[in-house]
Amino acid sequence: MADKRDIRRIKKRITLRFGIDEAIRVAFTEDVSMTGMFIKTPNIALPNSKIKIEFILPEGSKVEIEARVMWAKKVPQNLFHLVKKSGMGVRFLRFHSGEDAFDDFFESIATPTFTKK
Repeated sequence: MADKRDIRRIKKRITLRFGIDEAIRVAFTEDVSMTGMFIKTPNIALPNSKIKIEFILPEGSKVEIEARVMWAKKVPQNLFHLVKKSGMGVRFLRFHSGEDAFDDFFESIATPTFTKK
């Protein structure tokens, strides 16, 4: 089945915090795009919920985003590591801080690097 999204998603693991009122739950990204990300977590928020996301980029910039949960798949805790897509897909609504740093970061991971032989 073809992927319906036309936005390029890059596999990247980033440690983040998220939550409804404040970003207190720890989770990881599985993939990232310019408009959203997949958050691997057993602690999902319901679809259409607005959540706050915070993370630190490798170069040290803090990114704070408001996002909407587009879909979520809750998996029992004992099966969490066995199921590929357990978590939630979110779409970015607004950056509160770090938008330029995130854009630069995404560009750096999306651009293939070639090595000379």
